[in-house]
Amino acid sequence: MKQREVLLFAIASDLAGCDRLAIDIPQNASVNDVMLAIGVACPALSDWLPCCRLAVGQSFAAPGDSVSDDAEIALIPPVSGG
Repeated sequence: MKQREVLLFAIASDLAGCDRLAIDIPQNASVNDVMLAIGVACPALSDWLPCCRLAVGQSFAAPGDSVSDDAEIALIPPVSGG
């Protein structure tokens, strides 16, 4: 397991009470592994995770994509604007 930091924005940071979350993920983790680890580390986010996207290295990533050891990870919740 490796500890990584996930940046949180908008409702995700409000629910977590912070703007960064430390998670433990396996070596060669996928985006799906990261999402599962976020839910374990912060159960308050669990209901929102299916609506969120994960950005890896400042680009949206698909569930099966791998997460490199040095890439920035950010949880992007749904947004609205007008």
